[in-house]
This record gives sequence, C-alpha cells and structure tokens, in this order.
Amino acid sequence: MNVKELENKRIAVLLSGGVDSSVVVYELARLGLHPDCFYIKIGPEEEEEWDCSSEEDLEMATAVAAKYGCKLEVVDCHREYWDQVTKYTMDKVRAGLTPNPDVMCNRLIKFGAFHEKRGHDYDLIATGHYATTEEEIVNSKLSNSKLKWLCTSPDPVKDQTDFLAQIYDWQLEKALFPIGHYMKDEVRVIAEREHLVSARRKDSQGICFLGKINYNEYIRRYLGEQPGDVVELETGKRIGEHKGLWFHTIGQRKGMGFSGGPWFVVKKDVAQNVLYVSHGYDPQTAYKQDFPIHDFHSINGQLPPERITLKIRHTPEYLPARLEPLAAGRYMVHADAPIHGVAPGQFCVIYDERHHRCYGSGEITV
Repeated sequence: MNVKELENKRIAVLLSGGVDSSVVVYELARLGLHPDCFYIKIGPEEEEEWDCSSEEDLEMATAVAAKYGCKLEVVDCHREYWDQVTKYTMDKVRAGLTPNPDVMCNRLIKFGAFHEKRGHDYDLIATGHYATTEEEIVNSKLSNSKLKWLCTSPDPVKDQTDFLAQIYDWQLEKALFPIGHYMKDEVRVIAEREHLVSARRKDSQGICFLGKINYNEYIRRYLGEQPGDVVELETGKRIGEHKGLWFHTIGQRKGMGFSGGPWFVVKKDVAQNVLYVSHGYDPQTAYKQDFPIHDFHSINGQLPPERITLKIRHTPEYLPARLEPLAAGRYMVHADAPIHGVAPGQFCVIYDERHHRCYGSGEITV
C-alpha cells in the first residue's frame, strides 16, 4: 500500500472480529491512518433458535477498534441479507442448482447494502479478503485512463478472488485489500506479535455472516424437507431415501448415511425428485470436460481471452481450459482435462493463463 495515495482518503474497514480484518486495521494504523470501522450485523431472523457467534464477534471487533483509536459503528444489514442473499440461495436450490451465497454476499451486502447505508461516505472500503488489485494504463486516442484489475493472492489456499468474482467495477474501484499480499501464516504471526485479541480465533467455516449455523439447517429453515428415492446409477436399484435434493451437491461423498458405502452423488433428477449415487468416485458421468456457462459477469468490462484458467469451487487449483464465445454473455468451456463435480448453478470463475488476473464469472448451466 502506498501511504501517500491513502493519507487523504476516507477509509472504512469492515471489521468482523476475525483475525484477518483485525490485521487490516493494524496495517492501516501502522501507516498513521485512522480508518472508521464498521461491524455489519446480520443474524438469523429468530436468533434464539440458532447458535450464533455474533456477540463474540462484536466484542472482538470493539476491542480491536479501541486498540487503535478507531471509531466502530454497527450497521444493520439483516433485512437486506435475508431479502436478497437468502432469496437468491433458496430460489437456486429449489430449482436443483448449486448456488454460492458467499459470492452474492460480497456483491449485495459487503460492497452493496453497506455502501448504500454508510460506505458511500468513504473513498475506500477495506476488507480482510485474500486478494490483490493492480492498475493498468489504457491508451486511447483521446486520453489515457486507468483500468483496475482484481488479482489473486500469493496464498493459493486462502485466495478469495473466486468469492469476489461477481462484484461490479465501481465496487472494485472502492475496494482495498490490505492483507491480500500476505500468506495466512504471516497474518497469524502479525496478530500474535501485536497481541490482537483475535489472533488465535479459528477461521469461519460456515456461510458468510451466519457464524456456526449449518448450511443444511439454513436450507431446512426455509424449504423444509421433500423426501425422495436414492438410486444407484449403474444398477437402478433403490438404496434409500433422501430428505430433499437441496441437501446434496454433485460430487458429495460425506454425510450420506446409507449402508454399503461409500456413496458419491453423481446426478439429481429434479422433476422426479430422485438422487442418483454411485460407489465409484470416478464414474464417467461424474466428470465434465465441456460445459456451457451463461450470464458471464465481467468485473471491469474486459472480456476473457481464449486460453484461460478457471475454478468451479473454492480450491487451490486453477484448471486450464479454452473458452469458446457463444451468444452474448454465454461461453462454452473446453477444459484441458475432465473436471469432477461440475454442477449447474455453480459459478465458473475465469482467470488468465497465469491465474493472476480474474476476469469475472458465469453460472454453469449443464
């Protein structure tokens, strides 16, 4: 970070109480900056029903803000989350798709609803995402302009560009990722050295903002259960009953609960409410090498090249592929090798061949 570029900027930090956003405050404070901190409050509609860690999160955030003399304000985005992110999620799973609530949470809440409520008063919004940005000078006949790119973190395990691949260009313009150039271990070391209260907190494993709430409980709360047959793909034999197709994802192998396993989810028939499973992790039907994506969202208006790398889930690996343009916003992906667990509704995140710059993402429509 260039302190001269930041010293006259009004900076808001989204402070969650976790170690990453806590180190963000430290990184800005050590440059002599005093950002305003904001804790986004979002919880279940009936909080007493679920084990939520929001109270502890707020305590941690309050302590970190106080340590560096920063103002902390709580911003309530509860209604926006449940009206927008939850609606998106439930509409997708009801249709038999595999959505990613965290992707839409970044666009609709962290850089969306928060911006509408408080972020519009600030030049930059800093978060604890593991991502980086870079600017490119674009030459034209009339003038030169800067193009901002979303770029990957050096930590392949923690990189979160896939969760940011649906944000808009104006949101990226205001985004600041002060720890994006670090490895996670380095962030932990900084937190320990500076005696941050959140230094030893475990990383969140659940859905964004929902703390310890289990994803299946989140789904069950809104869609309930819809039992149906579980059928072995190769034999057509019924081996049990599922409680709802929306509790299962293509490629899933854990938590099936059927005897004679292990079983792997390879197909969902939404019309007949049938879940198809297989003993083998490698049945041919579990892999796709060519698949379409639609509604491709370009973060900064730049369209991807023919040769790319991609992700279809949050993993350290970037998969090489060729991109074939179809109609507006639609592409056919031709991966260099078959990919396991390609599921409709997943976001296919597109990077350059060096998996450095992220172009954006589109929804898989297999």
